[in-house]
Amino acid sequence: MTQLQRMLAGELYDPNDPDLVERRALARVRCQALNASSERDPDTRRAILQELFASGGDTAGVQPPFYCDYGTHIELGARVFFNFNCVVLDVCRVRIGDHTMFGPAVQIYAATHPFDPVLRRQVEAGRPVTIGEDVWVGGGAIILPGVTIGSRTVIGAGSVVTRDIPDDVIAAGNPCRVIRPVDG
Repeated sequence: MTQLQRMLAGELYDPNDPDLVERRALARVRCQALNASSERDPDTRRAILQELFASGGDTAGVQPPFYCDYGTHIELGARVFFNFNCVVLDVCRVRIGDHTMFGPAVQIYAATHPFDPVLRRQVEAGRPVTIGEDVWVGGGAIILPGVTIGSRTVIGAGSVVTRDIPDDVIAAGNPCRVIRPVDG
């Protein structure tokens, strides 16, 4: 397996692999272009989003600055919105459903590291993140590796999502916990 294949499979991989270094560099260039783009030039911004994301760049709304590791592992549904200063560490797939909204400074981490400090010097790992449709994630929330958030769920501002959250609930806190059903 290549290091890219190992990374996407959630296995330990070498982040210094030249192919991965080049892919991250390309994402940084695209993020820099996005972050420097003007709202008065929506065609340029749209073209950058379409190059950056694996899918959904044609309808995504992104308020710069925005940062990611690769971009090409971020699969967006229709009309996903990222407010200012969001970060997505997409070393594994990050799938986000239609009409999902992220408040400012939301961070999505698919990246993780070994606990063994000697091993941590050499390799990294990741776990995919999946977020359903019509989800609202409040500002400053952090979503950790391997988490799935169900559709139509609301995540409170500042929450740290450490485990799966079901459909149709309001959840908040550190660690994030279900508070009540959305309609309750």
